[in-house]
Amino acid sequence: MKHLLKMLDLTTEEITEILNLADQLKYEQKHGIPHKSLSGKTLGMIFEKASTRTRVSFETGMYQLGGYALFLSSKELQIGRGEPIEDTARVLSRYLDGIMIRTFNQSDVETLARHSSIPVINGLTDVSHPCQVLADLMTIREYKNKLEGLKLCFIGDGGNMANSLTIGCLKVGMKVSLCIPEGYDPDKEALKFAKNFSDFELVREPRKAAENADVLVTDVWASMGKESETEKRRKDFAGYQVNDEIIALAKPDVMVLHCLPAHKGEEITEKVFEEHADAIFDESENRLHAQKAVMVKLME
Repeated sequence: MKHLLKMLDLTTEEITEILNLADQLKYEQKHGIPHKSLSGKTLGMIFEKASTRTRVSFETGMYQLGGYALFLSSKELQIGRGEPIEDTARVLSRYLDGIMIRTFNQSDVETLARHSSIPVINGLTDVSHPCQVLADLMTIREYKNKLEGLKLCFIGDGGNMANSLTIGCLKVGMKVSLCIPEGYDPDKEALKFAKNFSDFELVREPRKAAENADVLVTDVWASMGKESETEKRRKDFAGYQVNDEIIALAKPDVMVLHCLPAHKGEEITEKVFEEHADAIFDESENRLHAQKAVMVKLME
């Protein structure tokens, strides 16, 4: 494990190791036990997309691990004025111990990693969100005490969350039911991987997908960069909402997750969101612990 660029990069064993370390780091942080394994290390954080959870969790995580996180806006770097990613990678590799990048194109992350001599972590792209899914798996395991055999149902857009959840959940032995409108299917690479598993289905009917689900997950209908499609997506995604009707079809102890920010009243009702807010905000907190585990694995 040299970089974390997408969930496909990780083996089942590596996912388990990250989750176990994340549990340990969370325990230590809650009990005031210092873990300074990245003392003296510096993480450069490149942002082309705005962020709340990604920036704060990585910056806080590096501080708790004894290191320093450096915020690098693409508008303030030469990369924003046309310097090639290849050159940026080679320069930053001389200064830093790791790079986290949150951007649009997966190809930019891959190029950065190919030309970096230090670890690169994908903080989000349009097709992949591995850090979020590691936090999701951590949260599911906390609540359910296992992963293997559980059914996860995702209702919404076939974007980065659908892609990464599909791959991550199947790798750890979960069943995955994706419910996505026509024309918004997941990335071809994710679907190609999923077709090797009998415990995967892609359906169009939310009620069918939600049957006996242990975990229900959703995300905004129009992700960052898709704002111009908001009105069209509202029409196309009408009916693809996590609400009381969907909850009633799932297991009685179903947990609901959302990577946030949420547009309550669209992809999820405010009632369902608030009833499951404890799990959703545990999920959000676990970004910190899962990402600390990734940084320790890559940078220690």
